[in-house]
Amino acid sequence: MRGVYIIIEGIVGTGKSTQAKLLFEFMRQKYPGKKVILTREPGGDEISESIRKIVQGTVFNDKMEEVCEAYLYAAARAQSLRNVVRPVLEKKGIVISDRSYISSLAYQGYARSLGIKKVLDINKEAIGEIKPDIILYIELAPEIGLKRTFDKSGDKFEKEDTNFFKKILKGYEDISKLDEFKKTWQNIDGIGTKETVFSRIKEKVNSFLQEN
Repeated sequence: MRGVYIIIEGIVGTGKSTQAKLLFEFMRQKYPGKKVILTREPGGDEISESIRKIVQGTVFNDKMEEVCEAYLYAAARAQSLRNVVRPVLEKKGIVISDRSYISSLAYQGYARSLGIKKVLDINKEAIGEIKPDIILYIELAPEIGLKRTFDKSGDKFEKEDTNFFKKILKGYEDISKLDEFKKTWQNIDGIGTKETVFSRIKEKVNSFLQEN
């Protein structure tokens, strides 16, 4: 089996981080002879985590410009994809990531109104050839997600209102229809216990692995 890059996407409160951890443990047991890692965006190494703190967890007197926000996410991505993700994939390992550049397309491209083309252009060099093999998008209404989320390290997006996340949902819906994502995108119903949701994820991942 070649290297596999799996990402989990969705708005805040969908349980992405929990599901990513469950999938990490599952894949470690399923492939004991392979390198399996769990990472996140932004983050994954010292430099990317520092950028995460700046862009998501720091309160500034000045308003952060939307395009500045997009470039900061791209900078963190450029670092972690090369320093964390690619080395594992080159050794035919498995990478599970909580978010990816698709988050930037939805959050900055749609909710921040920069446009998908501009955000793709900003991320083109940051991503390079490192793209996900399977995208697990957890579907959940923002009214539910916002009631059950809290990032202790600070996440400014949790302060946004429901309308902001409705824009993001529309963004994800449109993004999923783009030609480059049609073959890799998998919708996951986010309603139910974490075990129920994870069973849906396992089914999609196992099906992908069998076919590839």
